[in-house]
Amino acid sequence: MEMEKYKPAITLVLLQFTVAGVALFTKAAFMDGLSPAVFVVYRQAIATLFICPISFFFTWRKASKPSLGVRGFWWVAFTAVVGVTVNQNAYFAGIDLSSSSMASATTNLVPAVTFIISIIVGFERIKRSLKSVAKVIGTCVCVGGAMAMTFLKGPKLLNTLLKQDNNTWLLGCFFLLISTFAWSFWLILQVNIAVHCPDHLYTTSWTCFMATIASFLMALALGNTDLHSWKLDSSLKLSCCVYSGLQLAVFFFLQAWCVSRKGPLFSALFNPLSTVIVTFFGALYLNEKTYLASLLGALAIILGLYIVLWGKSEDYQEEATDLKLQDEHTNLSQLLTSE
Repeated sequence: MEMEKYKPAITLVLLQFTVAGVALFTKAAFMDGLSPAVFVVYRQAIATLFICPISFFFTWRKASKPSLGVRGFWWVAFTAVVGVTVNQNAYFAGIDLSSSSMASATTNLVPAVTFIISIIVGFERIKRSLKSVAKVIGTCVCVGGAMAMTFLKGPKLLNTLLKQDNNTWLLGCFFLLISTFAWSFWLILQVNIAVHCPDHLYTTSWTCFMATIASFLMALALGNTDLHSWKLDSSLKLSCCVYSGLQLAVFFFLQAWCVSRKGPLFSALFNPLSTVIVTFFGALYLNEKTYLASLLGALAIILGLYIVLWGKSEDYQEEATDLKLQDEHTNLSQLLTSE
């Protein structure tokens, strides 16, 4: 029983190692000649082959079968293109042009960017409270840290073996920022999808399937039309695609389980761990440069993220209070009715 309460924390730590593994694994595979666009197609296809049978099995057992409807279908299709295809192609192109540690660090901007978009669309409100102000301050710290990592490299701290062009580095950072915004839009769009179909496993399987088709078309549009670019002619390329595809599907299930047990705030607190893992192992095994400003920027992003999450905890406390009041009101109504 004592071990049971630690299972979500242990699971989230292990998940961050798998996320870091994808960033490091793909960087090594790209250095071996694997095209990022082709990799995205294979990753999506493997994830789809893994998750669709599971979704079919659970859907088949349900008395009431889930349905997207016409509007839900188009929301899922739009999400598959923007939130998955554009997101992953930009993310892995960014890894290829910059570094795995840079890619891992910029993913910590997602909560801050999502917070800004949520304010614009009306999902979040700024109140006159310390925690509400903290969300704004934390967002600014995150953005400032990302800009420091991008534009202020500073003196090298680790490894001088890998020589990267400054223009390539900036282009890679630009792609990573596109990925961050695309992923934030994916989170926002889940609200509209859930309205049309609350079965997340069902909608995820459809999203993966549509994203596979969209990723294939994008790979062709980016010039991967010859058969040679699609060959997985090394064990590194093949294992990278298989691992990343399975990780994408497994990550969904375990992350959803942890959120159901401990809530989204607890789960999000573990995200910066992958940044530390990738930065350390990227410098150790991939000869990636680590700069002083990059390190300080990464620390600023992590600090800002925790400030945002601390401010966000006020909303979860209010939601818990509202749910408690609703339950008390329901129990009182049932008691009065029975009398």
